[in-house]
Amino acid sequence: MAFDSKTFQTRSLTAVVFVIVMLAGLLWNGWSFIFLFTIIHFGCWYEFIRLIKKISSTRWWLFLPLGLLYITLPILLLMLCGFPGTNLILLRQNYHGAWNYSPVLPCGIIFSIWINDTMAYIVGSLIGKTPLSKISPKKTWEGTIGGALLCILTISLIGKAIIYYSWKDWFIIASCCAVFGTLGDLLESKLKRMAKVKDSGTFMPGHGGFLDRFDSLLIASLPVGLYYFFFM
Repeated sequence: MAFDSKTFQTRSLTAVVFVIVMLAGLLWNGWSFIFLFTIIHFGCWYEFIRLIKKISSTRWWLFLPLGLLYITLPILLLMLCGFPGTNLILLRQNYHGAWNYSPVLPCGIIFSIWINDTMAYIVGSLIGKTPLSKISPKKTWEGTIGGALLCILTISLIGKAIIYYSWKDWFIIASCCAVFGTLGDLLESKLKRMAKVKDSGTFMPGHGGFLDRFDSLLIASLPVGLYYFFFM
């Protein structure tokens, strides 16, 4: 495929703006955090409903009793779009049982997912040969495993160097993000295939929609939240 400089510039500019907005929302204060994830919440819901409408119009048989079994799991999981946002807000506000403002854990979740995705792409591009799933042909087992290991190693080492939580906690958090983040990405890819669309939306030129950007976060934040509230 020929290099498209215009597309590259668009994607790069969009990525820079995205990172700035995310960091501002995550780190500025509690209200900016709530505002950021409220937008993400409704953006994901809007795109999810659009996907379901497309699926129902092209594959009406899926909504018969037997067909429902085929899409129950991804729909049930992605219908929890609202809970991850609420969960992340609670994780930010609640620090060791006190209602303080600490963005450390939500940032750790998001950075874990970013590292996992980036490393999986790099490792997969270099040595990936074995397809992970027909749902997402570009993903490979080599990239997935390499991304997960590098994510867990990086976050564990960073966690050992900072005062928030133990390195064992960060090891478990990173592991949850790597495994369930990949699952979230596959589930969203399955919905897009069923809806016969490339991207869930167009809010980020060159990168797709809200679900394209936050599919991993939607699923990964659930086990991390359970681990935090019950074991940390």
